[in-house]
Amino acid sequence: MAEAEANPGPWSRIVGVVDALWRPPIGVLDLVGAHILLLLQVIVWSFRRPFRARVFLEQMDFVGVGSLLIVALVSLFVGMVFSLQSVSAFRQFGAESYVASTVAIALTRELAPVFASIVIAARAGAGMATELGAMRTTEQIDALSTMAVNPVQYLVAPRVIATTVMTPILTMLFNMIGMAGAYFVAVNLQGVDGGVFLENTRWFLDPNDVAQGLAKSMVFGASLSLISCYQGFNASGGAKGVGIGTTRAVVASFVTILVLDYFLTDIWLTLFPTMRR
Repeated sequence: MAEAEANPGPWSRIVGVVDALWRPPIGVLDLVGAHILLLLQVIVWSFRRPFRARVFLEQMDFVGVGSLLIVALVSLFVGMVFSLQSVSAFRQFGAESYVASTVAIALTRELAPVFASIVIAARAGAGMATELGAMRTTEQIDALSTMAVNPVQYLVAPRVIATTVMTPILTMLFNMIGMAGAYFVAVNLQGVDGGVFLENTRWFLDPNDVAQGLAKSMVFGASLSLISCYQGFNASGGAKGVGIGTTRAVVASFVTILVLDYFLTDIWLTLFPTMRR
């Protein structure tokens, strides 16, 4: 009997291999399902009384106003670097005049929503995960439940809604400051004609491009806040567990933003094909 247990048959090995291969995708599906359930709870509890406007405004201040400086700094140098690289590349073909349109379309469609969301995830998302994780490990969330206060309504819903609202606003700020930095480098440092720069921006940039970036940023904001709140809400194991949850929140938010960016772009270009004037 002991010899049979020490030497499992081929079927036991096959079952073990199948189980090892099957467990990761099942874990991913389980995690996605848990996030969807949390999102449904957020939607349901957002329309139930009491409506805590003060908590919502505090989260808008934390996510939006608190991220203004870092978003402005990142957007300025992203626009400057992209303009510098574009001028260097287009100058080989004598096409410096197309720098403005290239930078404008790239910023509004991709760079602004992605970079703004990543900055928010690194700053506000990490803060959400840490704060909720600390509340979970110190049993403050359990205390809310004992006082008949729904934790999802009080802690999660305001953060998700505030991030969903503020991310498009910060994305528009990213667009404006990024274009200002691109203009400064292209016109003042690289000698591109300022009138041509502004005219090409006006001519080639379409409202569809701006709408695409804003729609993406809303989805990114909702996703990163939901992931951060989930990780903090389910943290365990004291300070170490809070740190692990925060790390997972930031990494998962970055990966989710980039994965969603591809699928949202594909869906948008299918539904709203770009038609240039």
